Amino acid sequence: MALLAQAAPVLETTVVQLLKAVGIFAFVFSVVPLLTVLERKLIGRFQSRYGPNRVGPRGLMQPLADALKLLSKEQSAPVTAVPWMMAIAPVIIVGSAVATLAIVPFGPQGAWGGDLGLYGIDVPIGLLYFFAFGSLAFYAFMLGGWASGSKYSFLGAMRSAAQLISYEVAIGLSLLGVAMTAGSLSLVDIVEAQGSGAGEFGMWFVIPQFVGFLIFMVAGFAEIARPPFDLPEGDAEIVGGYNTEFGGMRFGSFLLAEYIEIISLSGVATACFLGGWHGPGPEALAPLWVLVKIFAFILLFIWIRATLPRLRYDQLMSLGWKVLLPLATLNVLITAILLVVI
Repeated sequence: MALLAQAAPVLETTVVQLLKAVGIFAFVFSVVPLLTVLERKLIGRFQSRYGPNRVGPRGLMQPLADALKLLSKEQSAPVTAVPWMMAIAPVIIVGSAVATLAIVPFGPQGAWGGDLGLYGIDVPIGLLYFFAFGSLAFYAFMLGGWASGSKYSFLGAMRSAAQLISYEVAIGLSLLGVAMTAGSLSLVDIVEAQGSGAGEFGMWFVIPQFVGFLIFMVAGFAEIARPPFDLPEGDAEIVGGYNTEFGGMRFGSFLLAEYIEIISLSGVATACFLGGWHGPGPEALAPLWVLVKIFAFILLFIWIRATLPRLRYDQLMSLGWKVLLPLATLNVLITAILLVVI
């Protein structure tokens, strides 16, 4: 009986974590299809056209048609490819994207009663966790591009590697100022430090860390290879980049991971710069405020895609190493000085 009593809390915690994991996957696979049709609709409006309008009422069933089309496609590979590596690459990219979403806090512990925290996990090194799983995308792109046995795919993979390495440092330094200001690497602690009267500041970090916010957003676009930083997939130059030889749901997995990364990056930006769940009304509305802020970032991603042209590769590298990196370093130094002086 004593052993059962000791094991009960562990079992309860395990069940809660499993339910949270299932909830995260359910959230992802329900939101991403809506996000794809929203993007196509908005880009259509930006370009003075309707967007998808054939499948279902007002084209709302287009994601289902796209999924069925991808599922029916043949899985093929060039004779020079390494098939098992091509199969692993989409799994790595989707797994790392979903794992990153697990640390995004949607509300404080006890917001809906009990001890349940409205987040997948809260780790003391949340920002390092974010960087670690974000870096796994590097291996997926390299594996997928090299194993495809195509020169276009390999060139796209090399571009992805150079781009990720170039902007990883800048995005890390942009969040270092936030961590220094909050005194923690945990996303939950960072959000709590931005609450009204909380911690030493009691304001959203987008105000004292505005430069870091701008660096984070620009580097974030480059990290997930969204326009105007989509050179690894530059169809005008290298056909389709690292995923040129992928078909069916393997290609769909790369597409799925891109949209999950948009949500994850928006969630981290919301937690680190826009106060996370803080907003008017009771704590029970916390998830609503997080979703509203994430949705605003998603609209920004779509707006930028429809507005800005793709950069040249030399411009991409120059922006990362000659502009963002020195600016991010200077922001960290100024933040450290101000924290000591104030």
